[in-house]
Amino acid sequence: MRNRSLQLGFGGLLCTVWLTTSCSNQTEDQSDFSAEEFTREALVVDSHIDTPYAVWRNNRDVILGNSTLEFDYPRAVEGGLDVAFMVAFVPPSMEEDGTATEFADKMFDYIESLETHAPSKVAIATCTNDVRTIKKQGRVALPIGIENGAPLDGDLENLRYFRDRGASYITIVHGKNNHLSDSSYDDTERWGGLSPFGRVVIEAMNEVGIVIDMSHLSDKAAWEVLEITKVPVAATHSSLRHFVPGFHRNIPDEMVMAVAETGGVVMINFGSGFVSAPARKWSDTRKELINELRGKYPEDEAMVTSMVRAYEDENPYPYASVEIVVDHIDRVVQLTSIDHVGLGSDYEGVGPTMPPDLKDVSKYPIVVQELWDRGYSREDILKVLGENYMRVWAENERYAQSRGNPVSCRLD
Repeated sequence: MRNRSLQLGFGGLLCTVWLTTSCSNQTEDQSDFSAEEFTREALVVDSHIDTPYAVWRNNRDVILGNSTLEFDYPRAVEGGLDVAFMVAFVPPSMEEDGTATEFADKMFDYIESLETHAPSKVAIATCTNDVRTIKKQGRVALPIGIENGAPLDGDLENLRYFRDRGASYITIVHGKNNHLSDSSYDDTERWGGLSPFGRVVIEAMNEVGIVIDMSHLSDKAAWEVLEITKVPVAATHSSLRHFVPGFHRNIPDEMVMAVAETGGVVMINFGSGFVSAPARKWSDTRKELINELRGKYPEDEAMVTSMVRAYEDENPYPYASVEIVVDHIDRVVQLTSIDHVGLGSDYEGVGPTMPPDLKDVSKYPIVVQELWDRGYSREDILKVLGENYMRVWAENERYAQSRGNPVSCRLD
């Protein structure tokens, strides 16, 4: 295990002490630190933003700005966001009806249209070199991740096709089991982990330099991935089960450590239900209430809606906070080292559940300030903000190169 750490309290200030090096900012000048300026200068990566699926049908403007969204260009600039992974989400139902591949293409078309409409502001990035170049140009980089492996449709040629279109990572499965794997949300465990083809896909993703996203996998499938992969993996939008016991969509401690053993990274999801047990319980209780009411009033949805709203009025949603989000970062650091954690907000992907102080992409400086207040050094905050993910991505690229599959950069 790499650089295991101990966490010590000094007058209420958290300082993480490594066996090899210290991440404390106690030896640094405290007087001139500005979270806003620091975030502006740093390379800030958010590995999971679901805006494309949220806007493609009604074409809400994410370049000029749209207050109904959690991501848009003006707020990305305000928050210092340099690398906004645009997610090509494919609903699980599309595997069943055979439209997943076609729909993924539409998602790519939409994401590419953002650069077409505003080439001076945003640019598609297909490799780590693209990202560095786009940052220097003063634009926001938009790499693409596919959420749900359904578009592969049982054919490895589709893997190469989407790599050629610019896919940088693939989330193997989503809310239901698919032809690659079991899902953490699906209790039927169709495959008992990965499917036979899923195992082939994991090896093939290594070969072509597509990062494996561990998010949404069942535990059995995740452990299989960790056994198969030859390169670092990422959980692009997952938090820790330690804080939300029983929530299998999050990652248990032993798996966090196993991800780190690959050299990988856990990108913390900001959603309240991912980071806070009270928020998760509230959502579970609401879901149970809806199911119970629909059983009692199968022909009266208006009654169901009215009673659910009454529950919500009497029991306000217990939003999380930046402090709770950073608790998850702290724990990854405690379990592994500063090299294995980052930010994967899931903006636009978890409904209206974001912590109020992290409500949109303008709020990354608030995370930075919280990290600084807990004693993290400038160097370590840079790692959390983006350098950890960039390292994982680059290691995947290098392995693909060594296998005769160099990754094509858009800006070469």
